[in-house]
Amino acid sequence: MKMYAVIETGGQQHRVSPGDTVKVQKIDSKEKEISIDKVLLVSKDDKVDVGTPFVKNAVVKAEIEGEGRYPKVIVYKQKPRKGHRKLNGHKQGYTVLKIKDIVFGG
Repeated sequence: MKMYAVIETGGQQHRVSPGDTVKVQKIDSKEKEISIDKVLLVSKDDKVDVGTPFVKNAVVKAEIEGEGRYPKVIVYKQKPRKGHRKLNGHKQGYTVLKIKDIVFGG
C-alpha cells in the first residue's frame, strides 16, 4: 500500500503521494524547496492518522517546479432594462509542486 497525505494549501485540499506533481494556488516563495505543515490526514500501509484539525509532527516536503496561469474565465454582468453591462476577465495563478517526501512521526 502506498503512503499518501491530504494537505491544505490556499484554502484547498489535495491528496498527495511521494513523486506526485500537483497544481496548487500560487505560492509566493523565493526558495525552491518548501515544507507544508498543514497536513489533515496521513496514511501509511494500513494505519491512518486523522488530525484535529492537523496531524502533529507531520510535514510534506515539496519542490517548486514552476508557475503558470489557468485559462481566462469571462465574467459578464447585465441588468435588464437599465443599459448596464460589464465584462471582466480573470486568470488565476498556480504553482506546480513536485512532492518529494512525507515525514511523519519524527
